[in-house]
Amino acid sequence: MSTTPQTSPPADADVISGLSRLDRLLPVWIVVAMAVGLVLGRTVDGLDDALDAVRIGSVSLPIAIGLLVMMYPVLAKVRYDETRRVTGDRRLLVASLALNWILGPALMFALAWLLLPDLPEFRTGLIIVGLARCIAMVLIWNDLACGDREAAAVLVAINSVFQVFAFAALGWFYLQTLPGWLGLSTTSADFSVWAITASVLVFLGIPLVAGFLTRTIGEKAKGRDWYEGTFLPRLGPWALYGLLFTIVVLFALQGDAITSRPLDVVRIAVPLLVYFAITFGAGMVIGRWLGLGYAKTATLAFTAAGNNFELAIAVAIGTFGVTSGQALAGVVGPLIEVPVLVGLVYVSLWARRFFTDGPTSSPTPGGTRA
Repeated sequence: MSTTPQTSPPADADVISGLSRLDRLLPVWIVVAMAVGLVLGRTVDGLDDALDAVRIGSVSLPIAIGLLVMMYPVLAKVRYDETRRVTGDRRLLVASLALNWILGPALMFALAWLLLPDLPEFRTGLIIVGLARCIAMVLIWNDLACGDREAAAVLVAINSVFQVFAFAALGWFYLQTLPGWLGLSTTSADFSVWAITASVLVFLGIPLVAGFLTRTIGEKAKGRDWYEGTFLPRLGPWALYGLLFTIVVLFALQGDAITSRPLDVVRIAVPLLVYFAITFGAGMVIGRWLGLGYAKTATLAFTAAGNNFELAIAVAIGTFGVTSGQALAGVVGPLIEVPVLVGLVYVSLWARRFFTDGPTSSPTPGGTRA
């Protein structure tokens, strides 16, 4: 059982009212960003080729910029001197590893075969999505849900290390070995370990180092009160600006594939919806059962439900081609994940009433919590 003192969490309305207008209307901005991206991708000739002309590793430069801008402010908010308490919480670490590397891939494999038995390309694409654990957007969802920021940083780092060493091995297991044991058709796929490593180093390593240096230098120069009370509220909105920019670019790149095959999108969306609901729900239930408290439980749930869509898309395109069904399944991933996880932020805030503690801190105007 949790040893956290029992306090009444603030009402959901108080949390939401403390958010900036950008945060409160985030679902609206995300829908608008998705629509703008789709329209641009359909109407501007050659835009997708132009956006994809320059790449960092296997990800287009505009998406890479958006992801870095999105992650840097969140990682600048992390109190790195408090991460030791997270690494000492074996319940949280073991639960996260189990949800991310046992439940997540196994669940996506089962859903893909149960719901897409006649569509092998989409099925393979979804299995790849299930193997790509989230290292980027989960930090945004966790922050909006008042999760434990230090726990999120630690879990994302741990999952990133596991991703480098486990992605290819699990891909081989779920695409070739396990189907063979079950008498199902197998898929041959070679994954580039370097591409996976580069994705982790760029999209986690760069903003993590920048965030750590920003906090260290800022606190040393001006003190923690100034850093968290003045600097972070000004920096915070850039995380959501980066998120919205990334969504526009992503859907501009893949808008034609999405809008030209609506029925295929629906077929792919169904197992994804079930997957997000189960993994998020499992994280919330397990966290409460372990007595982790609300903040760590929210972090556990979001790190379990989120996926590294940029890696999944890059792997699918690099392995099977840009026009493949596997690539389309990867593209549909964020189309479903982004609005669903925004909705789960509100579900998480509502679920605080079932915990004896509230969020670790209150939101501050100017973009997410300070």
